[in-house]
Amino acid sequence: MTSICRLASALAVVAVLAGCASPNHRAPVDDRVRTGPTPAAPITSSQPVRLPPGAENAGKPGYYTVKPGDTLIRIGLETGQTWRDIATWNSVSNPNLIEVGQVLRVVPPVAEAGTAAAPVAAAKPIASSRIEARPLESGKPASAASGGAKPTPPAASSSAASAAAPASDARDTSKDVKDSKDADEPAWIWPANGAIIGQFEEGKRKGVAIAGKAGDPVVAAGDGRVVYAGSGLRGYGNLVIIKHTGDYLTAYAHNQTLLVKEDQVVRKGQKIAEMGATDADRVQLHFEIRKQGKPIDPIKQLPTR
Repeated sequence: MTSICRLASALAVVAVLAGCASPNHRAPVDDRVRTGPTPAAPITSSQPVRLPPGAENAGKPGYYTVKPGDTLIRIGLETGQTWRDIATWNSVSNPNLIEVGQVLRVVPPVAEAGTAAAPVAAAKPIASSRIEARPLESGKPASAASGGAKPTPPAASSSAASAAAPASDARDTSKDVKDSKDADEPAWIWPANGAIIGQFEEGKRKGVAIAGKAGDPVVAAGDGRVVYAGSGLRGYGNLVIIKHTGDYLTAYAHNQTLLVKEDQVVRKGQKIAEMGATDADRVQLHFEIRKQGKPIDPIKQLPTR
């Protein structure tokens, strides 16, 4: 009887094993996922590459790509613009939130487009012709007022002007060539009275260093408007930047005290700060002249002492 039971149990085990090997058997879901081919990563899981703001304008004239360490104040100094204008042109609400690689507009939108100047230029000849036509009617009163002198006819006047033109051109040519170098340059004065202790060096020192004592007056080198007054530009300490005519900027660094505020109009010779040693190893004034953001040697622009 025991043998029969053992035989029956063995047959039952064989039957179970045969059933597991049946082609109709399906492995658990986990096994099928684990042993099957590895599925490709879904396309939706990849994130698009984020480009810095304004990246489509990189390399275009009138645009600047932000570098490590840049601030709007430094970018303004490097491009000859005010940091407030740059913030406005680029809709930057927080001037402290710019990122490396961001591309900023550093020229006025109208100036870049070049469309506003054309209608004005076209209108000038029309206005000029109207003005020139009026004296023809007032010729008699003008003659009477001058004691009856006979007015020169327009044609004769034109001929005289034409005849005189070559001589005038010959006299003025050399003067024009001489003055054309910096015709729009302000008439600078020295911003401080101390000795020069650091010369301008192309690519190294962007201005000159003038010695002095703490509290010595620092004056505006020319008429202009203050576009920055503060200590937000590393390496310059307490700094004043003034914008002048002809795309000129002047910078006055390392001051002990600032006496002007942004947007304030200043006159040549007006005291704007007191000399100090902020961000410097000794009392001095670091003075720069820039045209369109490019530093130029102040010694060549300032009057001879």
